[in-house]
Amino acid sequence: MSHKARILLVDDDRDVLEAARIFLKNHGFQVDTEERPVFLTQLIKNGNYDLILLDLNFSREAISGKEGFYWLNQILETDPSAVVVLITAYGDVETAIQAMKKGATDFLLKPWESDKLLSVVNNALNISFSRKDHPASPNTTSLDTAQEIIGQSDAIHKIFETIAKVAATDANVLILGENGTGKELIARALHLRSHRSGQVFVNVDMGAISETLFESELFGHVKGAFTDARENRIGRFELAHKGTLFLDEIGNLSLPLQAKLLNALQQRKVIRVGSNTPIEVDIRLICATNLPIKEKIAIREFRQDLLYRINTVEIQLPPLRERKEDIPLLADHFVQRYTQRYRKAVYAISPSALARMEKYHWPGNIRELQHAIERAVIMTESDILQPQDFYFAHTPGNPTDLFLDTYNLEEVEKMVIRKAISKHGGNISKAAKELGLTRTSLYRRIEKYGLL
Repeated sequence: MSHKARILLVDDDRDVLEAARIFLKNHGFQVDTEERPVFLTQLIKNGNYDLILLDLNFSREAISGKEGFYWLNQILETDPSAVVVLITAYGDVETAIQAMKKGATDFLLKPWESDKLLSVVNNALNISFSRKDHPASPNTTSLDTAQEIIGQSDAIHKIFETIAKVAATDANVLILGENGTGKELIARALHLRSHRSGQVFVNVDMGAISETLFESELFGHVKGAFTDARENRIGRFELAHKGTLFLDEIGNLSLPLQAKLLNALQQRKVIRVGSNTPIEVDIRLICATNLPIKEKIAIREFRQDLLYRINTVEIQLPPLRERKEDIPLLADHFVQRYTQRYRKAVYAISPSALARMEKYHWPGNIRELQHAIERAVIMTESDILQPQDFYFAHTPGNPTDLFLDTYNLEEVEKMVIRKAISKHGGNISKAAKELGLTRTSLYRRIEKYGLL
């Protein structure tokens, strides 16, 4: 991420507001808080938030006879692309599911554990950044008015054709592609064009779930199943009942967890942790990974029978370097977006800058392109972006060579950290591992350089 993720937290409990604000701030986020939802519309218009955490009690309030979910509706009317996570007590879970059908992204149960709060926030921010990577554009070829994909290349048209054939079915789909290619966006397009479009779309980042929380997160648990199980809780499979379940980064699952997942998919039933009662689930399953899944099967790191189960249809997303004719459309859109965001008088990208962009390898794909243009818009002193306004970490034509505009060690460290975070889609744990740092050490450097 090229700027600090900005979060708005809305709750009438001051203790909740302060605890969440301090925790999230310590993890590198910029957090604004508000106790009174009447200011929501103005805050959203002025704040440019990446994520909104909203107390469900506010969403249920009837204002002058208006329907429930009033404040959720107000948010989405003000900003249709807003990502909203509801804060709720256990008894409100069914209401939260209804809210997700109306446009909320996820919900968080009170009282929450710190790891759970961070996981939900990171998942929601990934969705937020994905939406901002692919917003609506006059030059967009559209699959659906709610989720549009920018592109006119043959490769993208082939993806459109596949989606058109597959979406109306309940076939399991496996989406393959590098980081930053838009796998989650394709999954949402499949959902929106399916007969389940009126139901929930549940996104689960499998790479962010620990071994110990896997069953509880996916299958749920009953009260007393383990030390912190204070209430019964439904898992993501149950939450997605009648809708679509998107399992992102499925290639990161260990073999024991793969076996548990396979059993649930075969039986179409789940058993909550601490219970013996199977619960039937009706889901449309979509999975995605950036890993070479067939190579993992060859070295026995991924189960062949699980692959058969999840990829009735396989969609391979091309990297940006293989659809370079889409770069001008994407670049133009991002220029418009960031000139509005930062109130900069930038009108276009020069032909020489575009030529350089089309020669570049784009290891981070569309996400990297977006960040490159955002930085260029911020840093330029011209009304037309020039080649020198762009900062590429690799030389065009040779993606393995490091291209440095400076040998200042702090600037080099900043650039390498930025690239590692971009490569792993904002996943701090993965970026830290690649950099040979602890998460804490990486967060210190992120704060030092203002990279979030």
